[in-house]
Amino acid sequence: MGKVKYIFCWTFLFICLTDAIAQDNGRINMADTVIIGADTLIMLGDSLILTPEVVPVYWKRGGNFNLSVQQVSLSNWAAGGASSFALNTGINLFANYNRNDKIWDTKLTVSFGANRQADRSFPMRKTNDNFVFTSKYGRELSESLYLSTQIDARSQLLKGYKYQRPAGSDRETRDIISDLLSPGYIQSSTGLNYQKQYRNNNKFSAIISPFTGRFTIVLDDSLSRAGAFGVVPGENIRPEAGLSLGSSIDTQLMTNVRWKADLNLFSNYERLGNMVVNFNSTVNMKVNRYISTRIETVLIYDENVLIKMDDGTSKQAIQLQNLINFGIGIDF
Repeated sequence: MGKVKYIFCWTFLFICLTDAIAQDNGRINMADTVIIGADTLIMLGDSLILTPEVVPVYWKRGGNFNLSVQQVSLSNWAAGGASSFALNTGINLFANYNRNDKIWDTKLTVSFGANRQADRSFPMRKTNDNFVFTSKYGRELSESLYLSTQIDARSQLLKGYKYQRPAGSDRETRDIISDLLSPGYIQSSTGLNYQKQYRNNNKFSAIISPFTGRFTIVLDDSLSRAGAFGVVPGENIRPEAGLSLGSSIDTQLMTNVRWKADLNLFSNYERLGNMVVNFNSTVNMKVNRYISTRIETVLIYDENVLIKMDDGTSKQAIQLQNLINFGIGIDF
């Protein structure tokens, strides 16, 4: 009778072990103890689940590419008009770092547009040319409040011209009014930064800095000699010290519609209250994964930039650029 009991116990143990091994679910079973009369039976019961260690992610990287093209071709068209080709493209990149009490946010925006019309003296003309780079590093002082330093650089990539047609002439002329780093603006600011992230990946940030250095760069010799963009005639750099306020918002307005905007204000201590304004806004409406409509607005005001009018005079004015693009839009 004793031998039968031992055989039963060992058979029961073998069945339990076999069943546990057959369950190929990556689990390790802990042992339970069951007393049958005077004998002790060990069987597998509760499970210990082993999961791989989650590696923390400190960097977030991504961007967006957009492209729209328009072509009009006319031949013997009785209603009139001219053949034309238009292109507008841009790329936005970001890399954000967040670890413990340190943040580092970097953004790069490059956009370019051109239009070619066959019946003009200068058929190819640019319509959009912007380069904006910002990088901000901060150390946390309290929840959502950081001591931050920010670098902001802005320019254009290609030469820009003012076109006019002299009286009595059937051909246009053009004068150069801008070029790469003519002007270029570099602004460095240190101050308090309030930064918060909400639901749907909505973000808001504002940095106020009483310690701001701003440098206006004009490398083109002809523009430098003319004292363009506020530099001393013949000089290439105009330094300024003042205070600044920068803010940005990134929010989901509705399904497939996102709005991003940046505002930068700067005032020179020598003429406190006279603001340099840079405002950029982008509304992105996604049709599907690859097709989107973008509405881009850029507003600039700088009292040191004199705009040449059609009557030949130059004066201070608000600069406004508005683009509506429908075409390819790819997020990555």
